[in-house]
Parts: sequence; C-alpha cells; structure tokens
Amino acid sequence: MNEILDWILSTVQAVDPVARTLLAGLGIMLETSVLIGLVVPGDTIVLVAATAVEGPVEYFALVIAVITGALIGESIGFALGRWFGPHILHSRLGRKLGEDNWHRAQRYLDRRGGPAIFISRFLPVLHSLIPLTVGMSTMRYRKFIAWTVPACVIWAFAYVTVGSVAAEGYRELSRELHWAGYLFVAVIALFLIAVWGVKKLIVRSEAKHMEAAKGPDATAPDPSELDADR
Repeated sequence: MNEILDWILSTVQAVDPVARTLLAGLGIMLETSVLIGLVVPGDTIVLVAATAVEGPVEYFALVIAVITGALIGESIGFALGRWFGPHILHSRLGRKLGEDNWHRAQRYLDRRGGPAIFISRFLPVLHSLIPLTVGMSTMRYRKFIAWTVPACVIWAFAYVTVGSVAAEGYRELSRELHWAGYLFVAVIALFLIAVWGVKKLIVRSEAKHMEAAKGPDATAPDPSELDADR
C-alpha cells in the first residue's frame, strides 16, 4: 500500500505548484458552474491537489484558488440564469435533468431564500441548480454572493485541510510504519463518510421544506415578503 501511495503522491507533487493550484481552481469552477457540477468531481480534484501542499504558502494559495474558482462558477451559473435561464430550462440538457428537479430547486429557494443558497453548496444536484435558479429569480446578485461566499469558504478550508493534513501525516508515518498507507486511506474514508453524514443531516433538517418543494401545491411565501427580503 505504501508503495502505491508514494507513487501517487509523488506524481501529484511532480506537477508544478502554480499549475496544480490553477487546475484545482479551474476544476472547482467547472464543478460549480451550471449543470457541469453533475459530471465534474470537484471535491476529488481538490482533495488530490491538497495532498501535494507543502508549507503555508501553498496551502493558502490553494484555498484562495478553490474559493475563487467556486465563486466564479457560482457567478457564471447566476449570470446564465439571469440571461438565458428559460432557454437552458427548456434545452435538451435541461429536460434531461428533469422538470421535477427544476421545480424542487425553485420552490426550495422560494421557501428558504438566502439560507437555501448557503445550504445547497453542500448538497448534490441542488448546488448546480440553485445558482441558475437564483439568476432566474428577482434576487439581487449581491445578496446571492453574500450567502454563497461563507459556504464556499467553509467548503474550501475543509477539503484542503483534510487532504493536506492526511498526506503530511502519511509521509511522516510511512518512514516507520509499513501500514501507514491504510491509515491514510482510513482518514480520507472517514472524512468522506462524515461529509455524507452531514449531508444526510442537512437533508433531514430541511425535509419539511424539500418535501413541500416537491409538491405542486406547496404554499409559496407572500411576494411582498420575498421582495422585501431581496
């Protein structure tokens, strides 16, 4: 196991740090852009890039690149929703995603407003649809970005920290423990299980809003309340 991990980590580290950081930022930008997030594994890209971090400069550079890429991707989704939302909704790709998912995102946003933007960053499918859905609504960009920035910051620090700390710990332990590779895999696996568990808890806590979001007769908030909030 150690030999395989040494080869993988060495291969990632062999990539120029600047190029590696920019690629991670690009990957997360694509992951958070409209619909692309359904096929581009941004979390995996960031975790892999984080394993090659050496020192605080590279750590914070990667965090900043990931946050910037995420915000650019979210902004692209918002802009596309504002300018081309109906065309995307009725396009072949939009229809393939399913009308139920679009209505779910729209009604969830209507019921929860800003918190839906923050929460959706940690949920599959919704994190790709919400920026586009917000763009099609009357919500202003400054409010959208105010809710999505803290979510992107938390996400970036979590993934970069776990990837870099796990890899650094492995490199130190692998000199003395032949089973250090299994420990590294266990740490990453536990983190991913924890992420999955947190997502389950979020879905459970938001169940009443999401269930209402699925129904055609869900009660929408008063338009004047939405306008005042936005």
